[in-house]
Amino acid sequence: MRSIWRGAVSFGLVSIAVKLYSATEDHDIRFHQVHTTDGGRVRYQRICSVDGETVEYDDIGKGYELPDGQLVVLTDADFDELPLVTTREIEVLQFVDQEQIDPIHFEKTYYLEPDGVATRPYVLLRTALENAGQVAITKIAIRQRESLAALRVREGVLVLHTMRWPDEIRRPGFAFLDEEVTVRPQELAMAESLISTMAGDFDPTAFTDDYREAMAALLEAKQTGGEVRAAPEAADTGGGAVVDLMSALRRSVERAGGNAPAAAPDAAADDAPPAKAPRKAAAKKATPAAKTPTTRAPAKKAAAEKAAEAPAEPAKRASRARRTA
Repeated sequence: MRSIWRGAVSFGLVSIAVKLYSATEDHDIRFHQVHTTDGGRVRYQRICSVDGETVEYDDIGKGYELPDGQLVVLTDADFDELPLVTTREIEVLQFVDQEQIDPIHFEKTYYLEPDGVATRPYVLLRTALENAGQVAITKIAIRQRESLAALRVREGVLVLHTMRWPDEIRRPGFAFLDEEVTVRPQELAMAESLISTMAGDFDPTAFTDDYREAMAALLEAKQTGGEVRAAPEAADTGGGAVVDLMSALRRSVERAGGNAPAAAPDAAADDAPPAKAPRKAAAKKATPAAKTPTTRAPAKKAAAEKAAEAPAEPAKRASRARRTA
């Protein structure tokens, strides 16, 4: 497990360094929203309702609408300036019997682990709570939200239950509560008998999530039956979309029996039919280029021989002149 919070439990003059861990996890089968025709993922964008532009996360703040319709915008800097005394402290306020806390107040559950050398005071608080048979009412701030919390012992570990504030608990204003509804004694006796028959010790392992098991079986059956498809790659929203369109048009023309026009320089290079023609043209152009060295070689040789013979001509003329004399 990875801790999500580090701080200290303030117990009188004792400070106990602790780490906070989520005590529960979600095992629900999660689904992606996809396009049923091709399996493509459905994406959502952050669009401003005023200018229609996509908004980056860094430009998103929190707005509070006043009763008159005006808006108060708060940024992260505004939240950082709020005084949260319990940001790194779990302050013990009171000790009460657990039966006095209505479970409707409980929100989330966390495990507390001693941090560093705090094991001894941690065990001290744990043992004191067990001997007193009580829970500690505390305050803690997690993710810029301060909550009441109940601290108790479970299987040798301190467990923290964050709680709703009293004004966050709704009152059930149902009409039948004001009505005079009577039940017959025979009906009440039958109901109490049924309760007595079904009474027992609570064992959470005796209960199963039938819906999740049925969903897992359905997914396995579809996989076994081959009702699966490869996850499609997301389409490029840039210039690649134009290339894909050109390739699709070219293949459509060829499939209809027509001749596709020559590909533009920036068209896709992986289309087989247009790729053959350039190779032939390149081969034809290569033929004259290959003959050029053979035609130029004799000319260079003749020029070299002529240059070699040139110095010998004056010597021959001088020899003929001496013989004549």
